[in-house]
Amino acid sequence: MDAERDSLAARQEAVVREHMASENESRFDDTLATFAHPRYELIGTGQVYDGEDEVKAYYAASRAVFPDQRNEVRAVHGAEGAVAVEFDLLGTHTGSLAGEEPTGRSFRCPMVALFIFEGEKIVCERVYFDSGTIYRQLEAG
Repeated sequence: MDAERDSLAARQEAVVREHMASENESRFDDTLATFAHPRYELIGTGQVYDGEDEVKAYYAASRAVFPDQRNEVRAVHGAEGAVAVEFDLLGTHTGSLAGEEPTGRSFRCPMVALFIFEGEKIVCERVYFDSGTIYRQLEAG
């Protein structure tokens, strides 16, 4: 039983690593393929994107504001039915975030994402971060 659990955990970690790499490379069809049901919960802003259409719109909107948005993984931790990833999110503000003019400034924000699984597919990526960390770095000044 332990070997089966370890094998599933290894496969889940591989799915998460592919998920994050495909996001960095804007291969969003590949990112979507890591989900059984696409869902993002962004705890720092209270936003939820549920279902393929909403998640595709999230990808498009976030990359319009931060076309170079990417993650740098610090650590990956396995848990039963989940994978936790500590990472930095980076990007450059070249599009309008909330109606303001782009500042051209970059940000780096430490985050933790919990990837919740059903079997070998993700059913939710729940991301914890302080949105103020991003906004302070983007302020023109």
